[in-house]
Amino acid sequence: MVDELSVGERPPLPRQKTLALLVGRVTTIKLAYWAALTLIELALPRVLDRGFTERFPLSIALAAVITLIALAWARWQARVVDRRAGGIERGLATIATTFVAASVVASPASLPLLLVERARSLEGCAPGITCHLEAILLWVALFAVGFVLIPAVFAVSLRTTR
Repeated sequence: MVDELSVGERPPLPRQKTLALLVGRVTTIKLAYWAALTLIELALPRVLDRGFTERFPLSIALAAVITLIALAWARWQARVVDRRAGGIERGLATIATTFVAASVVASPASLPLLLVERARSLEGCAPGITCHLEAILLWVALFAVGFVLIPAVFAVSLRTTR
């Protein structure tokens, strides 16, 4: 049996359970992403007894690994079918919800990482002077990944209605 819409029929609108599932999945991925990055940045100076300049390449490498894991997780979660709510199909409402609701809910979770990176930007500098701007730029890049790239990968990976 083929469940296709005839020409002219509109696809059904997402149900509240489906949208709640979507927001929950994207939010969980983003919260876990920023929490993992924050924990890594907090632990790195304690694990490696080196200055900022020597640790920073490792920060970038670990951030890249966590980013790849988060993107793979987003792709997988967009396609998983829930027993109660069903699958999430790509449509304007689901894509908009992916970006808007999850960003509003999860974006404040990036603030602890910003505070850590701000402290890193002052490490070894004269009092009150930022001498490691790259720490702030890393946060900006990671914020962009969490705010735009993770939801985009999730949205693109959603099942099509065809």
